[in-house]
Amino acid sequence: MATVDTGSDTLLLDITDGVATVTLNRPDARNAMNKEMMGAMAQVFSELELNPDARCVVLTGAGKGFCSGGDVKDMASDGDGTVGQRTIDEAIHNQRDQQRRSAGKLFKMPKPTIASLPGAAAGAGMSLALACDFRIMASNAIMTTAFARVGFAGDYGGTYFLTHLVGVAKARELYMLSERVSAEEALRIGLTNYVCEPDELAQKTRELALRLASGPTVAYRYMKENLNRAISGDIDDCMDLEATHHIHSGQTEDHREAAKAFVEKREPVFKGR
Repeated sequence: MATVDTGSDTLLLDITDGVATVTLNRPDARNAMNKEMMGAMAQVFSELELNPDARCVVLTGAGKGFCSGGDVKDMASDGDGTVGQRTIDEAIHNQRDQQRRSAGKLFKMPKPTIASLPGAAAGAGMSLALACDFRIMASNAIMTTAFARVGFAGDYGGTYFLTHLVGVAKARELYMLSERVSAEEALRIGLTNYVCEPDELAQKTRELALRLASGPTVAYRYMKENLNRAISGDIDDCMDLEATHHIHSGQTEDHREAAKAFVEKREPVFKGR
């Protein structure tokens, strides 16, 4: 086992037997992404892309969850979780950069990637899971887009990934209604590749990761590029548009109300403005 310093306690990295395991490490916050974690993630993914010791990348979460998305409590405390002191154009550029260096990097990573879900993947957390080549879920894990519940349009490539995985109609349903998708349902509709019992997740993930890490690395690289090119549309264009819409929707009264309601543990009252 080789533990690698990521520069942040919010993100852990271990490289063993060709498998790089990246762990989102904010269990008390359901591994919600804050600025520190996103910065560390961008750096680690960039380094793993070129690290010959990492032949397969596993993304997982510490504790009982995978990732609950962006840190809504931080958004509520700021009064505006998308712009703050920046201009809206600066915020959009920053959002685009963050997305490309995280979900975009996972999607384009020239080696196999696996999302291992011990628990909920919500919002941008679900997008990160969908950006990976494989998903393996504990039987008690769930996925949900969640964006409609907090007055956001969606980000981190989720609209692109979800549409290609489950089709246009189902993607619209899951985005607009924000229903929770059980592991069993996720397997049925093609959101996940495997489901196992919670106490088997680590072992099942490792078995798959080792199989991929011992596979034909060069062939995998070109195979993945071929498969990505086979999908119509460009991921960067899709994510850039998402970033613009995400920032704009973050300026709405509805989003501020939803962030406040989240902290107060109540249902938001949306007013359409």
